[in-house]
Amino acid sequence: MSDTKEIIVAGGGAAGMVAAIAAVREGAHVHLFEKNEKLGKKIFITGKGRCNVTNACDMEEMLAAVVSNSKFLYSSFYGFTNQDMMQLLEQAGLRLKVERGNRVFPESDKSSDVIAALSSILRKEGVEIHLNHKVEGLVVKDGMCRGIRVGGRVWDGDRVIVTTGGLSYPSTGSTGDGYGWARESGHKITDLSPALVAFETKEVDTVKELQGLSLKNVEAAVYDGRKELYRDFGEMLFTHFGVSGPLLLSASSYAAKAIRKQPLRLAIDLKPALSREHLDDRILRDFSESKNRQFKNSLTHLYPAKLIPVIIRRSGIDPDKKVNEITKEERARLVQATKELEFTLTGLRDYKEAIITQGGISVRDVNPGTMESKHVRGLYFAGEILDLDAVTGGFNLQIAWSTGWAAGKGAAREA
Repeated sequence: MSDTKEIIVAGGGAAGMVAAIAAVREGAHVHLFEKNEKLGKKIFITGKGRCNVTNACDMEEMLAAVVSNSKFLYSSFYGFTNQDMMQLLEQAGLRLKVERGNRVFPESDKSSDVIAALSSILRKEGVEIHLNHKVEGLVVKDGMCRGIRVGGRVWDGDRVIVTTGGLSYPSTGSTGDGYGWARESGHKITDLSPALVAFETKEVDTVKELQGLSLKNVEAAVYDGRKELYRDFGEMLFTHFGVSGPLLLSASSYAAKAIRKQPLRLAIDLKPALSREHLDDRILRDFSESKNRQFKNSLTHLYPAKLIPVIIRRSGIDPDKKVNEITKEERARLVQATKELEFTLTGLRDYKEAIITQGGISVRDVNPGTMESKHVRGLYFAGEILDLDAVTGGFNLQIAWSTGWAAGKGAAREA
């Protein structure tokens, strides 16, 4: 009788594929079940179809980019690093490149090439892939996971790794199946929320007016009353419903819990490189060069054209007033409107538009070294199903790769 252990992986996304590779390389026989017609459906749409594979920063920076439960990831991040993931893909023939902010992409800019590289490793390593197979539940007896239910039958396994993802982009198959199985087997599910997602604002008319405007090199701060929840520098975008872009997507992860309770305040500093005094000097200089111009025609050097009417309204200065008649107090209001362009954030867009899900299986219920459940022996979890998330930049995929690797290795060694 063979000593080879049978390991089942439920979910063929990022974490599932890497978990299967890690387990098979530890000598296990692996069955990978995926309910879709192909593997990696969500990977296909990440990074606008380019797939931001990981981030090439050092591991301390990687941990600092994690929003929820970074300490839990210490073991798995160091056990399978960003460099390890890059090497895995490069050895499979995928050429990578590093862009601004240390973001790593395939040289081809095609996410399908990432999926093809991982699929090729799975095939070469002999992982049995079962597409169009929807896992219906776990088989748990006497505190031990013995297999899964799929297609009306029980599929036996020595160990089961659940990598079914969260709720974001449900069209890719992320419909939260694993949360129910985890709950039924005694695991706590923390509050779930869309994350890395755009905000809706109260000022609908204003954002519609600004729709499509992208602002670079601005600073955004989000406040819950007086408490600052988030502050960072980068790029943002106005949409027909609110605000988006990398800066605000990252902000959503820090604001997700608070915004469920009440609206939040967004303050945008359009000129973060200038202090209020230096900005006032700059305005005075611009005004002195166009003394007889009307206020509304004197702002083209300071703001994008689309933003000028909004700034004028926020400053409360008569648009037809000559600039040489503008008072010091009025200038102070213009500085204020520039350094703190405010909007009221009323909510997040839903899971259909969210890059990730915040919340999930409580990490207190999982061993951080092996990803094995503390409640059910032989049951492992990895990827987005866990209460782990990070800001944009390739960090969330690295969470999937690292926890997937830890689960695959842990399951094969423990089996």
